[in-house]
Amino acid sequence: MGVLTRAKKNKVVAVIISVFDWYPSHYPIEERKLLRKLDLAILIYGCLSFFCRFLGQQNVTNAYVSGMKEDLNAYGNELNYYVVAYNTAYVFGQIPLMTLQTKAKIAPFLLPSLQISWAIIAFCQSQVTKNWHLYLLRALTGFLEASSFGGTHLILGSWFKNEELFKRAGVWFMGNSLGSTFSGYFQVATYRGLNGVFGYTGWQWLFIVQGIITLPLAFVGFGVWPGLPTSPRRWYLTVEEHALAVKRIPTVEKEGITWQTFKYTLSRPMWWICVPCYIFLCQSFYWTGYMQLWLKSTGKSVELINILPTFIDLLKALSSWLGTTLAGCLSLRGIWTFQASLTFFSVIVLSIWTVPDALKYMAYYFGGFSGMASPILYSWLNSTLKENYGERGLIISSMMTMGFAMQIWVPLFTFPTVEAPRFPHGYPACVAFLFTMWAILVFGSWFMKRWKLKNPDLEMRLALGLSDDGETSETPREATKGQEEGLSKNTAATVQ
Repeated sequence: MGVLTRAKKNKVVAVIISVFDWYPSHYPIEERKLLRKLDLAILIYGCLSFFCRFLGQQNVTNAYVSGMKEDLNAYGNELNYYVVAYNTAYVFGQIPLMTLQTKAKIAPFLLPSLQISWAIIAFCQSQVTKNWHLYLLRALTGFLEASSFGGTHLILGSWFKNEELFKRAGVWFMGNSLGSTFSGYFQVATYRGLNGVFGYTGWQWLFIVQGIITLPLAFVGFGVWPGLPTSPRRWYLTVEEHALAVKRIPTVEKEGITWQTFKYTLSRPMWWICVPCYIFLCQSFYWTGYMQLWLKSTGKSVELINILPTFIDLLKALSSWLGTTLAGCLSLRGIWTFQASLTFFSVIVLSIWTVPDALKYMAYYFGGFSGMASPILYSWLNSTLKENYGERGLIISSMMTMGFAMQIWVPLFTFPTVEAPRFPHGYPACVAFLFTMWAILVFGSWFMKRWKLKNPDLEMRLALGLSDDGETSETPREATKGQEEGLSKNTAATVQ
């Protein structure tokens, strides 16, 4: 212990230790035991669920370049339209499904139930014979996946303290990139080993095996997914551990999203910071999945088209973990600027386009550093508004709604498939999107730190339905039973 204490006096060593020290020695034994159980339940299932979702998303692109394009006669902008169908339904599903996710009794069972539907749809996608079949199935998938991303972020922010959250969010987000990575290698394996088996092509087997992987994992979720701390206690937590989990992160609001949530959320600055930032984030990194189209235009084999882009996803996985962890340990704005700088280089190179292929490879691979942007943004939101389920849930779902609402139509102008792989309008537009995204979060994090210092007890007044001057508002919210009695005890704990 003495050696470790002395080592921590060195700033570099202290950061390295912090990255891997998930269960600090200064925590009581009971709290460390609780954290281990939460990690096993939330992170393992959360990562596997996220893996399945993004495996399915990447499978559509991989299938498109591996024979589905020719089988469905999709030689126009059909790939764009698959994305539009998904994103349109994804937008409409955000707030309804997130509202369910903020309800304590429903939260433990919502994600596993939705995952069963993902598996069924994957099987159906293997049988499509016309493009409109896939449009319909992608739309249905988009609606049923709407709360998986934001809802899991909500769960992470509800169980883990700020100093614990960034590390775990980064690890969880790796499921995105690893799902995409696995899909590339998986497509090669199915193309070689299963193409023609039982009369199904390689791209059809890709969807079939996706369903086979996704379905049993859904039933794992019914057993371990905890929902919110205010949800009924799960079997693996003792009464004392569940009480400790609730006590660790006191909340002033337990009803979830209600009509009143819209009023007070829109009257505060976080919605107006996070939603525009995420809109520009979605547009800034849309191009990172298009390396395959460039490789296809160069005449590369199916194997190389599917394998070479996986290095982008591996870098996304690594950067999402390490970058998000360092944002929690060091400087959020510093790490945010680092990732923005590398991806800024990428879009400038691709905007020029007439550069050596080696530089194009570097630009596409540097796009992997975009992997840390989303988990940093959502972790910052969760840590800033930790006391309020409803406000966090509404902002997260609003980010997804507005971000993907823009993604429905903007790429039709910036990245139409018929302009692949050059995209003369898309890459220059991303230069502007990226700079704006960076500026919003840098300013927003500076502003919110000062805003919260000036309004340390605002959460308490909101929970009781009070106006800023302490008088009862015209449309007060009822505090949950016993909440008023505990406010004086929790005030100091909730102001972090």
